[in-house]
Amino acid sequence: MEPTVSSPSSPPPPTPPLPAVLPKPSDLSPHQLEFLDQHFRTHQDLLSKTPHLFSSLNKRCSDLDTHLLSLGTSLTKRAVSWISRSFTAKTSLHNLNLKLHNLNLRTVPQDGFGSKILGEELPLALLAKQVRQIESIRNYIETALRLEALVGDLEDAVFSVMNRHSGSLFSAKVLKSSIATDSGPNQEKLLQAIKAMNDIEEALINVVKYHPQWRNLLISVDNRVDKLLAVIRPQVFADHRALLASLGWPPKLLTSKIESGQISGLPNPLVLMQGDKRERYSHSFIALCALQHLQKRREERQRNLFGKNEYSMQLWAIDELVSPIASRMEYHFSKWADQPEFIFALVYKITRDFIIGVDDVLQPLIDRARLVSCSAREAWVSAMIQMLSGFLAKRFFSGLAERYKEKHMTSEVMTSWLHLIDLIVAFDKQMQLLVNLETGLFLAESERFEGLSKGISVLMIFHDRLDWLKIWAKMELKDACKKLKAEVKDERAWIVDNKHGLATYTEQYLLSTREDHKAPFIAESALKISWELIERCQTMPATLLRLRFIRSTAVKFLWYFFEVLLFRFKGTEFSPDNYDDGALIRLCGLINAARYVDSKLQEWSDDVDFLEMRIAENDSNHHNKDEGIDWGCFFGQEIKNLSELETNWLMEIIAVILRAFENLSWEYVQNKEHFEEEQVRLSATMDLVVCTDVVEALDVLRSQLQVLKTSLNPKDFLDLWRSVAEGLDHFISCSILSSEIHFSDRGVGQFETDMQALFCIFQPFCARPQAFFPCIKETFKLLKLKKEEVKHLQVVLSTGENGIKYLHLSGISQIPFDQVDRVLRNRKFGT
Repeated sequence: MEPTVSSPSSPPPPTPPLPAVLPKPSDLSPHQLEFLDQHFRTHQDLLSKTPHLFSSLNKRCSDLDTHLLSLGTSLTKRAVSWISRSFTAKTSLHNLNLKLHNLNLRTVPQDGFGSKILGEELPLALLAKQVRQIESIRNYIETALRLEALVGDLEDAVFSVMNRHSGSLFSAKVLKSSIATDSGPNQEKLLQAIKAMNDIEEALINVVKYHPQWRNLLISVDNRVDKLLAVIRPQVFADHRALLASLGWPPKLLTSKIESGQISGLPNPLVLMQGDKRERYSHSFIALCALQHLQKRREERQRNLFGKNEYSMQLWAIDELVSPIASRMEYHFSKWADQPEFIFALVYKITRDFIIGVDDVLQPLIDRARLVSCSAREAWVSAMIQMLSGFLAKRFFSGLAERYKEKHMTSEVMTSWLHLIDLIVAFDKQMQLLVNLETGLFLAESERFEGLSKGISVLMIFHDRLDWLKIWAKMELKDACKKLKAEVKDERAWIVDNKHGLATYTEQYLLSTREDHKAPFIAESALKISWELIERCQTMPATLLRLRFIRSTAVKFLWYFFEVLLFRFKGTEFSPDNYDDGALIRLCGLINAARYVDSKLQEWSDDVDFLEMRIAENDSNHHNKDEGIDWGCFFGQEIKNLSELETNWLMEIIAVILRAFENLSWEYVQNKEHFEEEQVRLSATMDLVVCTDVVEALDVLRSQLQVLKTSLNPKDFLDLWRSVAEGLDHFISCSILSSEIHFSDRGVGQFETDMQALFCIFQPFCARPQAFFPCIKETFKLLKLKKEEVKHLQVVLSTGENGIKYLHLSGISQIPFDQVDRVLRNRKFGT
């Protein structure tokens, strides 16, 4: 544009107001620049044409708006007309589809005529497919129009609620009127909006169920509903809070009596409100419940469709009661940083004092809102616990966790932390009692309103702070090990109770108590400490969280106790050359302790809580299943380790007993004169006596077994004496048969007498002890054969396989073939 200068004689026309900041030429589009160049060629045009152009553009915009409205009205009429005609078209298309389907069935190729009609079948199938596509499009359009209508109704209701009432739906100004002329219509509009949202949700659920491919339609409707919820939900909450304030909630807190130990009741506005106030609060409470129920349905649908995470949902109306109380309580909490027991006492007092109003006033309102299996008492207790958990996490545990990193503060932090846990555990039990006093006790977990009972524990603060959980576990483990160390040093803790020592061997093998297992007191103490660690987290809401804590505390403590047992066993000197009854009793006590702990861990593993944790652990794949762990048992690895300790220790004792017997009986098995000496003429009434070379070995064996019988638990002693018998049977038979002894008749009698003395040692443990010495018994049978029988058996054995079969039929199966032949060849018979 070329600038021109106006005549100074003529005054310039009035300049219309311009915007304070004009856009830069570079910011304008080419179309806008062309428009400006066309209408404003000179500066005079800018001054003279602007008012006229402004009114012209306004008129043109108004005409365009009118035209668009007429087009919208026409389009709406045509859509309604099309929908009315579509019902007839729907019926016709449905009938046509059925006819085409029946025709398609008739034209299916049969026998040898399929090739003749195949060309006619294909066009009919394509036509049926196209008809179904048309019907699917029609269903989509009908659903979209229906949802559009429902969203339009919702928008109207929300607009009416927000526009009709500039203040609160339940404001004090409106509520003072006895008729409440404006509150009724607004409440009705609010309920209409919630009903419209429920209708929309029902329609969307049907879409998800029958047409999941319409994902874009679902997202579009959800976005529009979310925007409307973002408008109406804050207003409903603001109205409810204003109503609570008008009712005098929260009441004043008298904490001076808490500190002095005198806890008195507080005035409960929920119980005191009457008449119109009670009715208005009821309407507001039900509206919040209905809105939350709608939100719950939307969350469930979206979680199933879009994979959104589940979250724990409290009752909003009850949370609104707790929130103002929390603001007042935190002021008093801050004064009790060094006396946290007052904090727990105040929270429990308020929870208990108002629980009557919760039951009598709020539970009927929840029932009217049709929240199935929802307990007002449980929601109230859970909300109070959540409030306390948030304060403790912010004001206590966060600071303690930071101070724990400083080494010189570890002991002080540990004392404060564990004291807090003690208070939390006791407080959780009190709150659980409040919940279980009413119907919450009888509701199945799966039937309860989502997320309530799962959060009734202050320990939920560790759910999102696994680093704090790790610190807590370390403290508990360190404290438990410290307690055990103090008891381990006391020798009285290792005493074995021998009150069953004089009992006969008819006792039962169903062992349950520590006395039955003859375990030392230290085993009971270790189990008690372990169970206390397990109970510390029993109120923890999450299964995997409890699992992690128990694995980090109780299980690690058990492994520490196993190391104590192993260290004590290795420190006990017990060998064939250095043997005494005290050492043997000490070892028996360790085996009994392992057996007792083993039985208790198996008993604990059968508990429902541990079965649930084991299933959760397997599902979460926390461990590698190829490690050989017993995956059906929570303490499978610990039980396996204890079983290995018991077996190894028993085998060491058995080995020492057998080596001691071998050392003491060495001359007996090596001295052939006992068995080769010829028969002397003696009186028929005279009996042979036990050989002096084996008397000491038998006496020591009897003494050892008697100590073991008295000190060892029955199950392990049963395994032990049978293993000892098996070892002696193998040792004696191999030593005798491999020594090339030429048994005389007197030698056979001497060997039988000595072995009968051996059998007598095991007589108190079983009715037929010789049954546990099969090799010795078969040796007797061979040595007692007559001369003719020996010759016959030697002839039979020379036949090879038939001889072996004959031996087995004769009851000789334990002694090898070559040793049988040696015994028969070395047998000497008198003249």
